[in-house]
Amino acid sequence: QVQLVESGGGLVQAGGSLKLSCRASGRSFSSYSMGWFRQAPGKAREFVAAVNWSTSRTYYADSVKGRFTISRDNAKNTEYLQMNSLKPEDTAVYYCAAGPRGPMNKDDYDYWGQGTQVTVSS
Repeated sequence: QVQLVESGGGLVQAGGSLKLSCRASGRSFSSYSMGWFRQAPGKAREFVAAVNWSTSRTYYADSVKGRFTISRDNAKNTEYLQMNSLKPEDTAVYYCAAGPRGPMNKDDYDYWGQGTQVTVSS
């Protein structure tokens, strides 16, 4: 059974930092894209960042470039999202995802975590 379990969300002031983690289990992800998406209240789920598990190539939404960094630890089957210089508009539920295609289209992801809340106060 494939499981993606996020952790690391919380409440932070604008300008602060948070690091999200997503541990994957249940199958090999060696050829998969691992991504982060977010969904704010009343809005559609949007792409944030992704990393190709085998090539380590990374992708970012324009809104987070230069502030967020995605990485992965193959040995731990874990991906991370380091979020710096957070803004109130980054407030959302953040989801990690895994899929054989990706990297930026949510419809290309087969597996999803339960989500973790990130709230940035002004």
